[in-house]
Amino acid sequence: MFIGEYHHTLDDKGRLAIPIKFRAALSDGAVVTRGLDHSLFLYTKSEWEILAAKLASLPMGQADTRAFARLMLAGAMEVEVDKSGRVNIPEYLRTYASLKKDSVVVGLYNRLEVWDEATWKAYASKTEAQGNDIAERLTSLGV
Repeated sequence: MFIGEYHHTLDDKGRLAIPIKFRAALSDGAVVTRGLDHSLFLYTKSEWEILAAKLASLPMGQADTRAFARLMLAGAMEVEVDKSGRVNIPEYLRTYASLKKDSVVVGLYNRLEVWDEATWKAYASKTEAQGNDIAERLTSLGV
């Protein structure tokens, strides 16, 4: 289970240190892909296989499902955690998420999200300000 918020620095080669507590879960490899809100999603291989199977089963006749599957699947790249606990984020994904140096790794139960620190701060601030309204809308979902 991935939870928490961790601030890290991307090195000049595009490598990002994974928080120590998550490295064992990613030791068999991982998949990084375009996420939502200009973040990246980082999955264990087993979680990625579950998501990829769901995406592959979506009806191809619907433009939104094709677009979402393309966003997630075409943008995906397998990555390995190196001996120093880092993963190499491909340049096209760093560009998509506007990752420069200061980054935030956020644990969201079955995935990690990687954010540019400034983008994360703006998103978190906006979401915190709307927290009560969001909670009210989620009541219908049983949350």
